[in-house]
Amino acid sequence: MISIIPLVEIDPALVEQLLDAAFGKDRHERTAYKVREGMNILEGLSVAAVDSAENELLGSLQCWPVALTDEQGKMHPMIMVGPVAVHPDCQGEGVGKAMLGAMLKELQEGESLPLVMIGDPAYYDRFFDFSPARTRGWTLPGPWEPDRLLVRAHETAKLPKKGKLGPWVRPASP
Repeated sequence: MISIIPLVEIDPALVEQLLDAAFGKDRHERTAYKVREGMNILEGLSVAAVDSAENELLGSLQCWPVALTDEQGKMHPMIMVGPVAVHPDCQGEGVGKAMLGAMLKELQEGESLPLVMIGDPAYYDRFFDFSPARTRGWTLPGPWEPDRLLVRAHETAKLPKKGKLGPWVRPASP
């Protein structure tokens, strides 16, 4: 039986082991890590999937505060979803889908900040309405495949056509 619980209830060392198993030990080199560099996870949206019978960690989903800085230097806050990690032995069993569903339930429909992620467009668009259509003019602080930069936002949300995605850094107080 899969239970979805807050990620903060899981030992961080177990999460790191899961991430290594899912993405490899070189995962810190990925562009997504640069996008959220220096940020802390959004605890209320970050979840874990556990096998309650075996008391084992099956998956984790982290959310992060990021921003798209437009050409005028204005920061547009967003929530970066990912990594969505599922233990290799459990992939294809609905663990990731359950975690994303639980995270999305925490958001107010139509009132959430845009959600952005780097992922498989066929999967994330089909099940969760993430699409690369509105990210074509965006850049990242490292290499990426443009079709894998996805956003989920209400159709009336005003998203800059061009900008650079990076950590949400609040302006310094004068």
